[in-house]
Amino acid sequence: MEQLEGVAPWRIFTQMFGFLSVVAIVLAAGGIYGVVSYTVSRRTHEIGVRIAVGAGASDALGLVLKQGVKLDVPGILIGLAGAVTRGIGRLLYGVSPTDLPTFLSVSILLAAVSLAACYLPARRAMSVNPVRSLRNE
Repeated sequence: MEQLEGVAPWRIFTQMFGFLSVVAIVLAAGGIYGVVSYTVSRRTHEIGVRIAVGAGASDALGLVLKQGVKLDVPGILIGLAGAVTRGIGRLLYGVSPTDLPTFLSVSILLAAVSLAACYLPARRAMSVNPVRSLRNE
């Protein structure tokens, strides 16, 4: 029983940090979605011209997803660089600060969340009507 009392505060902290990390991922996905969606709405004319000239829907999809990757990769690299610092090592229990599987899984998760956040604006860019977008300008 005494062991459980010693673990209880750490368990509460772990649950709080887990909840806050989920909130952070949701906020990051919302932010990326907002930025990419705003950019797609501002570039509707350009995307319409590209489609009118002969670009396919997959080209518009690639254009928007490439923009999302440009936001994603620097953020992941900066986060990895910050995680390797010595200050984080004393906060970890049972995991080393240079644990490769953890870094890979978190990086893949963040990249997947970022691409998912970019997919909805990319779908909207794929369905741009070139005549309508050129007429609006």
